[in-house]
Amino acid sequence: MNELLGYLGWGLMLGLAGVGSAYGTTIAGNAAEGALKKNKEKSSSYMILSALPATQGLYGFVAFLMWMGKDFAADGFKLFAVGIAVGLVCLLSAIRQGQVCANGIAGIAAGHDVQTNTMIYAALPEFYAILALVGALMV
Repeated sequence: MNELLGYLGWGLMLGLAGVGSAYGTTIAGNAAEGALKKNKEKSSSYMILSALPATQGLYGFVAFLMWMGKDFAADGFKLFAVGIAVGLVCLLSAIRQGQVCANGIAGIAAGHDVQTNTMIYAALPEFYAILALVGALMV
């Protein structure tokens, strides 16, 4: 049972972070597609902001790699708990970051100079994904 929990946590660590990144990037990407219809000249700004939520999937992957080779039979429950924590934090962080970026993209398309501010606001939910990764590495 402990080994099963370990593998489940290990998978959730990677899976939830990846799903969050996929979801967050599509939220921002959809906004970028709409913004292109208003102002094509700012497409590089849209692309930069659309890519930001992809980093949470990388954090989940790094945590996944760091836990590779652990004794799942002995550390199964601990890995399950860490996997759930990292996975959920990265999932929610990426979704919320995608929403912040989507609003920034809409602002840029409307003619406002908000790219720098949007990147700062988008870094705030990312901070928690980084904390989850650091926590997973410290356990």
